[in-house]
Amino acid sequence: MSASILVIDDEEVMRDVLGTLLAQAGYRVTVAEGGAQGIAIARKQSFDAAVVDVMMPDMGGIEVLEELRKHDPELVVLMITAFASVETALMAMKKGAFDYVTKPFKNEEVLHILGNGLHQRRLTDENRELRTALRDQARFTEIVGKSPRMQQVFGLIAQAAPSRSTILVVGESGTGKELVAKAIHANSPRNDKPFIVVNSGSLPHDLLESNLFGHVKGAFTGAVYAKKGLFELADKGTLFFDEIGNIPLETQAKLLRVLQDREFMRLGGVEVIKVDVRIVAATNIDLRRAVEEGRFREDLFYRLNVIAIQLPPLRQRKEDVPALVNHFVEKYARENDKPVAGPTPEALQALMDYDWPGNVRELENVIERGVVLTTATRIGRDLIPDHVRTAPSFHVPHLAVPPEGISLRDVIANFERRLIESTLESTGGVQKEAARLLGLKPTTLNEMIKRHSIVLPRERDRERRHARELEESEKPTPA
Repeated sequence: MSASILVIDDEEVMRDVLGTLLAQAGYRVTVAEGGAQGIAIARKQSFDAAVVDVMMPDMGGIEVLEELRKHDPELVVLMITAFASVETALMAMKKGAFDYVTKPFKNEEVLHILGNGLHQRRLTDENRELRTALRDQARFTEIVGKSPRMQQVFGLIAQAAPSRSTILVVGESGTGKELVAKAIHANSPRNDKPFIVVNSGSLPHDLLESNLFGHVKGAFTGAVYAKKGLFELADKGTLFFDEIGNIPLETQAKLLRVLQDREFMRLGGVEVIKVDVRIVAATNIDLRRAVEEGRFREDLFYRLNVIAIQLPPLRQRKEDVPALVNHFVEKYARENDKPVAGPTPEALQALMDYDWPGNVRELENVIERGVVLTTATRIGRDLIPDHVRTAPSFHVPHLAVPPEGISLRDVIANFERRLIESTLESTGGVQKEAARLLGLKPTTLNEMIKRHSIVLPRERDRERRHARELEESEKPTPA
């Protein structure tokens, strides 16, 4: 459903202009002819945002702002004034306004600012829903495990969450680092404030810095409007840096300053902005080695590594596989409205024998696939992907050469093929990520895929669907 916006302005022309502009942008608009009427409407009906004129005869815009915020502290309020007064703007911002524009304004500017404000409100709403869900569910939400290693993780979360300390979560890809970060936030005094994720390695450094610190109008080509960064949006809450080892060195220095001084400046700006943000960072690389190799700042590493939580790979806590399987079966059976009770004993044994290079994420994908494809109440062994059913353990304690001898080249080639297949399965067929996990260049991995005639997961699934459709079409039509 589209967002609802209340327009409060004593000028009929301005009400018409704003009402038409916002309605054409897809918003649901209600207009009020003055402050008193606007407040009366807001008390009877909830809104996502309000556009309020500063100068009105019956009640000043600042007073209206205060009343609106009393009724709904999270209401996004945009103030409009004909007086480019710094004092008025500062007072409005201090009283809780999201932003302000001066007349005559550009339509695009109003829509851009409202869009930013509504996005921030959605983040707040999502965090409230997350917090409510966490209260109703287990203390550590979807983190499943009874093994000693996971009990240590739960203990660290419980001890560290209430503090303000920076936390570094270390673990292989797919082990659940973001779930741990969410559990830390949910069990902290900040759980009613934003939890915001920073995808550290997916953006070039200049765009990453703009996202983190925001920018002022004209800071760079394309910066048509000022923009708040993620640090400002996460104020009083938690900022989760996913794969922080990928952050460029240029950005690391600025991040260090925020951690040390709790302040920063927007790109192109001179105003110092103070924030209170709790940092949780995650990495799947050895940051100490990255420091030695000059890829990561040593001072930033020590700032981040105040409390470290090490997540074990799934192959080191195989006793948790049955509980994880049950958890994912229940989840996807519910989502797909299917009466699936779990895997057959043979299927479970295959899952237990596999070493899961893609960790919990790979296991979840396999279970989701099984739940969707099964026509019975149990997931059979035939629905476990080939690479899981046939893959040898990566940690074989003993290998004996049979009396008739063995081809070492064939054994190595077979192992290499199966390892590549399982890694591709864990990454959903993304060759670049599989190459990273295997320590290979993407071009080298591509050559090995061709040499072993490996069918990529998407192609294999497509072939199976085609075969299944062909089989169905060949069945005789019931008389």
